[in-house]
Amino acid sequence: MEILKLNEDNFEKLIEKLAKAIKEGKVLICPTDTVYGLICDATNEKSVKKIFKIKKRRKEKAISVFVKDLRMAKKYAFINKEQEEFIKNNLNKKNTFILKRKKSNLLKILFGKEKTIGIRIIDNKLINLLLDKTRKPLTATSANISQKPASTEIKKVLKQFEKQKIKPDIVIDSGNLSKSRPSQIIDLTKEKIIIKKR
Repeated sequence: MEILKLNEDNFEKLIEKLAKAIKEGKVLICPTDTVYGLICDATNEKSVKKIFKIKKRRKEKAISVFVKDLRMAKKYAFINKEQEEFIKNNLNKKNTFILKRKKSNLLKILFGKEKTIGIRIIDNKLINLLLDKTRKPLTATSANISQKPASTEIKKVLKQFEKQKIKPDIVIDSGNLSKSRPSQIIDLTKEKIIIKKR
């Protein structure tokens, strides 16, 4: 794993390197608005399969995706006016919105056996710049091995992967993030909105 320290002085330069790495199919550990996450191009089969191996995750378990905005979300999910209004009113609140998915260039492995998709639109400079630079949806899953806790503490994140045979390619070390839990899941596919606790 290549570990890169992120700070204000190297931010712009690092963004270019990270966007290039994602385009090349690399898997990154990135700070997000909640916990550290595993990020890759959600349309790259090799990269997405690597994330499942890194996390030791069952293929039946779906993985959400980061998108830049509602316009991008509509490429991958059916969103009616009521759902759109709800999403607009609940943006930047650390939510994952479950929606019925459209046929797209996203990989089936991301969805498990579900006919839905988990969409995340977040207020995070790093993730949004990577979305801009790559022009790709990105995976949105916590940087942890399945059954182990997600974390905001970089040392705890690194410790989970340091002895693993299959590791992420690049780690963006932004220090310890503000204390947070993974995003709240809000299912908008039912007649009644269902909020699922992690």
